[in-house]
Amino acid sequence: MAVPAFYDSQRVGDLFRPDVTRAVQAGADAGLTPSANDERKIMLLLVDAQIDFVHPDGSLSVPGAVDDTRRVIDWIFHNAGAITTLAASLDSHVPIQIFYPTWWIDRDENHPAPFTVITSADVRSGRWQPVYEPEWSVKYVEQLETRAKKELMIWPYHTMIGTQGHNLMPALYEAIVYHSAARQTQPILINKGSIPKTEHYSMLEPEVKVPGQPQGELNWEFIRLIERHDLVYIAGQAKSHCVLETTASLMKHFRGQPALARKLRVLIDCTSSVAHPEIDFEAMANEAYAQFEKQGLRLVKSTDPIG
Repeated sequence: MAVPAFYDSQRVGDLFRPDVTRAVQAGADAGLTPSANDERKIMLLLVDAQIDFVHPDGSLSVPGAVDDTRRVIDWIFHNAGAITTLAASLDSHVPIQIFYPTWWIDRDENHPAPFTVITSADVRSGRWQPVYEPEWSVKYVEQLETRAKKELMIWPYHTMIGTQGHNLMPALYEAIVYHSAARQTQPILINKGSIPKTEHYSMLEPEVKVPGQPQGELNWEFIRLIERHDLVYIAGQAKSHCVLETTASLMKHFRGQPALARKLRVLIDCTSSVAHPEIDFEAMANEAYAQFEKQGLRLVKSTDPIG
């Protein structure tokens, strides 16, 4: 369908106040049927498309993310009549978390710089020492390595609750509002990442479970909602981290259910990898997606037909 008149693709990378009223009116005027009437149910999982990840001045800006966002907005507008459900996650952090410099000190009481890798050997030797939750912190880095096959990365402060960087990109927010009004359906907004003592890349679960905590375990209710859709598209940031881990969560929980795995589509031109001075996250991500493809998931482009 046609792109609405209010949308300016040249402003996708800009920061401005979303014109919610205009977007809602454009959606109401689009003449689309309510999503509740859809016979084929299609979901978009929009992962962490927030200012800190997308805008060039964001604190953890992903190279290529503005163009990714432009393509996903175009995809939403062109397929608004087919998208039943739009769910967007919001990485939501507080100042003291296990992946931030505040949590760790070295022998001289210096905090680690962003992009420092902390291994279980570093913690056992005392090279890096936790300021908070010492017993949990030791077990945490060990569990990351044994269960998740990864090491703890210290990140720059990003998507902090209450800051501008936590917000979705304005042009994308307008597209979400447009879809909501056009299809008479609420967007699903999922906050994740607020538990201080665990990472939470996936939309669906933290890296290490924290039973009894909100966001602390697998979001089974959301998994069941995903299962009720015929096709599930995944986009957002970053290809190497939160998009990858969201995809990995779904592939893990759909293991042995090939029909469910075949529902999944990653919009591969609507996501990019984190840039690191030493680690090739792009290569690591591509290897993982190649394995998922063998299990039934499809990598598609935003210009491909729905299906």
